[in-house]
Amino acid sequence: MVAPSLHGLGAVVCGGMTGMTSRVLYLFGCAAPPVFDIARAVEAAQDDGWDVCVGLTPTAASWLGEGIEGLAALTGHPVRSEYKRPGEPDVWPRADAVLVAPATFNTINAWALGLTDKFVVGVVAEGIGKGIPLVTMPCVNAAYVRHPQFERSVETLRAAGVQVLYGESGFVPNEPGRGRPEAYPWSVALGAARAAVGLRP
Repeated sequence: MVAPSLHGLGAVVCGGMTGMTSRVLYLFGCAAPPVFDIARAVEAAQDDGWDVCVGLTPTAASWLGEGIEGLAALTGHPVRSEYKRPGEPDVWPRADAVLVAPATFNTINAWALGLTDKFVVGVVAEGIGKGIPLVTMPCVNAAYVRHPQFERSVETLRAAGVQVLYGESGFVPNEPGRGRPEAYPWSVALGAARAAVGLRP
């Protein structure tokens, strides 16, 4: 399965790589429908001057399939979904900020609880201790958020300094089966990442 927004990447690769960028954004996507539009989010971030590195949960990587090659070409960096082996060099530049979007129920809870079996969760869990600006926007339905752990997890992350764009200031859950992936507010998430490092609109 290839993300609909990954079509025509050959025409935009050069545009995504031109010029020098001064800041690095790690954009981490999880297995929620808006992840199929992650290429558009990358392009928007690049237009803001970010050098973007894309990380995915294993399920999200499976969903995007061959589209991952297009994302790597678009960003100029390999797309990662697994931890590197001990002794292997880092293939990404150091992050100035990390945006986790869309973030699933599972990822939000794992992050808050410190369960780091997934690469993207491990990076952002460590990012709290490193003081890296961290922003996340969930993508969860209203049934999931009624589980008591979700609100606790959101509160835990916010208390740790993570900007969680949930509620009227970010993502508002829909009832199960009524989600609108095309309405996911990517611009809000990217704007928050930009503000987190003091960049102007």
